[in-house]
Amino acid sequence: MNYFDLFEMPITLNVDKSTLAKKYFELQKKYHPDFFTQADEAEQEAVLEKSSAINKALKIFQHKEQLIKYVLQLKGLLEEDEKYQLPPDFLMEVMELNENLSAGSTAAINAFEEDIYAGVQPIIEQYDDATITTEALLKIKEYYFKKKYLQRILERLDD
Repeated sequence: MNYFDLFEMPITLNVDKSTLAKKYFELQKKYHPDFFTQADEAEQEAVLEKSSAINKALKIFQHKEQLIKYVLQLKGLLEEDEKYQLPPDFLMEVMELNENLSAGSTAAINAFEEDIYAGVQPIIEQYDDATITTEALLKIKEYYFKKKYLQRILERLDD
C-alpha cells in the first residue's frame, strides 16, 4: 500500500503538516476499529490493517529522514538494509571528526550536516514527482546515507 495514495496526497518530500493532520483525523474517523465492532471478522481485520497503515504512514510523514527513505524505496532506489558506499572524501572528513570527538563536537557535526544538506536542499524543498530525475534522487540517496552516518556519531557522543 502506497501511503501517499492512502492519504490522497502527491508524492513529496515536504508534507504539509496541517493537511497531514486534517487527513489523518479524517482517515482515523473513517477507519477506526471501534466503529466496526458489529462488522464481520474479515471486515474488522481489514479495518485494523488499514488503521495500522494510517498510523505507520503518519509516523513516516512526520519525520524527514523516514520520508526520504520511504520515497527512495517507492522509487526502487533504496533497499532495506542496503550497504551504500559513501564517497571517500566524505569518509575522510568523518574520520577527522571521529578522531577529534569531544563534548564540543556536536556543533561541528551539526555544521557538517548542514553543509551536506545544502547540496540537496533545493531538490528536497522543490520536489516535484512529475519532473524529478533519477540523478536528483540519487543525490538525495547519498545525502540520506551521509546523514545516517553522522547521526550514528552523534548517538555515540550521547552515550
